[in-house]
Amino acid sequence: MQTWFITGVGSGLGRAIAEAALAKGDRVVGTTRKPADAKELAGRFPERFRGAILDVTDLASIGALVDEAFAAFGRVDVVVNNAGYGLFGAVEGLSSEQIRHQIDTNLIGPIEVTRAALPHLREQGAGRIVVISSYGGQATHPGASLYHASKWGVEGFFDSLAQEVASFGIGVTIVEPGGARTGFRKTAGERLGSDVEAYGGTPIGGLRAYLANPAAVPPGDPAKMAEAIVASAAIEPAPLRLVLGSDAQTILANTLAKRLADVEAQKESAGRTDAS
Repeated sequence: MQTWFITGVGSGLGRAIAEAALAKGDRVVGTTRKPADAKELAGRFPERFRGAILDVTDLASIGALVDEAFAAFGRVDVVVNNAGYGLFGAVEGLSSEQIRHQIDTNLIGPIEVTRAALPHLREQGAGRIVVISSYGGQATHPGASLYHASKWGVEGFFDSLAQEVASFGIGVTIVEPGGARTGFRKTAGERLGSDVEAYGGTPIGGLRAYLANPAAVPPGDPAKMAEAIVASAAIEPAPLRLVLGSDAQTILANTLAKRLADVEAQKESAGRTDAS
């Protein structure tokens, strides 16, 4: 039996991961921002689910809560940084508060949760850290600059962290899902930046309509994604990246191939700046 610490289990992929872990007989400490969001899981799994209130932007509360999670069950085997959301729209239409909240939630929060968990995981001599990124952590779309900034930051931090902690028996997995049938798009539509008239005829102009279009159904099944994430925790060594969804695989393959081609094309010119 493993013990999981998962942020953002109130809905979406976080809820699906918690349910998949509990279904296989594991224990879960799951965080939500509202007590009611954890009530149903607590009722179904009273012995193996422990709810906790956490807003990952409240940095002062993270350390004590993570300590409590490890103390509650004696150890935590898998830490899942899932809490996050998408902030879309032309960057000119975003407020400073929106920008800061996106980075605090999607990037700083996971960093601080992980920093709090690392001493415990090192003492255990084992553990797995999972962070939910996106194919948008390596590829980009217009109108998602701040979301991409947060996810590219996640990718850089956790890629480097994997190398830092491997000698302690701690594995790191960056999950890169494609579009999933969760409430992500609805929430993103509600949090959009202000309209900027100049962008009406650009690709950003149709962003609101796309997010509100009920026919634009993402291909990803959150339950299947959650099962893949839970299964990945048993893979040794830990997969550094876990791509989920045919859309994610296609977009990432095309993006990385183009990026590599661009780098290869500069092989000779890059060397000209070396000291002779």
